[in-house]
Amino acid sequence: MASAISANKAELLAIANSVASEKMIDKAIVIEAMEEAIQKSARNRYGAENDIRAKLDPQTGDLTLWRVVEVVEEVEDYFKQVDLKQAQKLQDGAAIGDFIVDPLPPVDLGRIDAQSAKQVIFQKVRDAERERQYEEFKDRAGEIITGVIKSVEFGHVIVNLGRAEGVIRRDQQIPREAARVGERVRALITKVERNNRGPQIFLSRAAPDFMRKLFAQEVPEIYDGIIEIKAAARDPGSRAKIGVISHDSSIDPVGACVGMKGSRVQAVVQELQGEKIDIIPWSEDTATFIVNALQPATVSRVVLDEDDGRIEVVVPDDQLSLAIGRRGQNVRLASQLTTHQIDIMTEEEASEKRSKEFAERSKMFEEELDVDETLSQLLVAEGFAMLEEVAYVELAELAAIEGFDEELAEELQSRAVEAIERQEEAHRTARRELGVEDDLATMPHLTEAMLVVLGKAGIKTLDDLADLATDELIAKKREAPRRRNTADGPPMRRPQREQDKGGVLGEYGLTEEQGNEIIMAARAHWFEDEEPAAQATQEAANADSTQ
Repeated sequence: MASAISANKAELLAIANSVASEKMIDKAIVIEAMEEAIQKSARNRYGAENDIRAKLDPQTGDLTLWRVVEVVEEVEDYFKQVDLKQAQKLQDGAAIGDFIVDPLPPVDLGRIDAQSAKQVIFQKVRDAERERQYEEFKDRAGEIITGVIKSVEFGHVIVNLGRAEGVIRRDQQIPREAARVGERVRALITKVERNNRGPQIFLSRAAPDFMRKLFAQEVPEIYDGIIEIKAAARDPGSRAKIGVISHDSSIDPVGACVGMKGSRVQAVVQELQGEKIDIIPWSEDTATFIVNALQPATVSRVVLDEDDGRIEVVVPDDQLSLAIGRRGQNVRLASQLTTHQIDIMTEEEASEKRSKEFAERSKMFEEELDVDETLSQLLVAEGFAMLEEVAYVELAELAAIEGFDEELAEELQSRAVEAIERQEEAHRTARRELGVEDDLATMPHLTEAMLVVLGKAGIKTLDDLADLATDELIAKKREAPRRRNTADGPPMRRPQREQDKGGVLGEYGLTEEQGNEIIMAARAHWFEDEEPAAQATQEAANADSTQ
């Protein structure tokens, strides 16, 4: 028996060392798993009701087995309790309420017990291995990693990363790139999630950050922080743009990224399956950066609309197709790179638009201010576009216009104020005819014109307004950049998508903060209604407690 025990000792330690080494986990975890397996087998032998513990010495392999029992006056559970007389035989000085140890002889594991113990150990080891894998990868999001393609399942590529597996989902792959089992592949770790079956490691070859990291590997100046990639946009497998800036005036950021005879950029292009990359000097000036971003097209003029976050770019007629790019690719990437919506138009289209706006504004001033055509056109030429600008501008600024004097300026401002009041009254009448409640007129930032728009959209009560999300109220409508189907065809826009329609008041340029304030003000009455009800409930509860 002694030799058998000795052999078991040596075998247990050998298994523990082997498993710990193979799975690269702490030996203590394997020992703990073995102890748990032995405890389970011992309970099968002595009774599952017993509280049995096992201890395996990691140095000698000695196994100690015991049962924990409570000392009581009268035994009710013979498996977990013992009377005082019996307890004192097991341990001197035992007292009522103590928990003492009752040694048990070693168990000889049968075939079934051994199989059960093996399953417990394997499960414990698997759990430890998964935890180790998660700990190893959890902080590595944003790194490039190399692996071997293990399989392709439903279009998703499973990659063997050595001690774990990652997945490149179909939408994170470079289009038309063939994935062959056994080939090495580089990808960006985008996210690591804990999962019952081990860590879920998500990889990407289509993310703009993958291209950033590749440039950092190929361009030492980027790795050292001398050159910084400020923005990146990709159409995976086709074309990409990056905006770069140098923090050292003696180093050209574009030249450094291109490399001698294009060696550096070509290394990235080859990894991205021939994706063409435009390297653009980044600029703090938005207009300058947009001009650079639309390369290779030549830009005549840039008009910024900071309130709407839109940019109008005017190009020569022969540059229109180049600026837009095939299927709108060039302007789309430029929009992503600059984070602005870009509208491309030719000189002719820009001239037509300016003429139309000039005529509309002149006619509006002519009618609302009751002035002649010359005076109204003069106001528009000086940059005035709305009645509010005329009404509330500094009097001296209005009087300084050539041909104006202070008396004329005062008269124009007085007429502008009267016109605004007439419009407000007209809108108020229209709003009431639509059935929009007066309570909505007390909401912050809302004008009578806005209330008419709300009424036409079926929003007529505080509850109607309160039910809206902020985006549903203020989100601005997004329009596609202009494009042509043929070289000589008329400018076309793609069909308006559902998500491009914007909020009910999107045309008024309200900020998110203002939108939140409007919605919260509309919901205030909900909480006011709850307070009396809560107070009545509390009073009823107090009355019940006093009876």
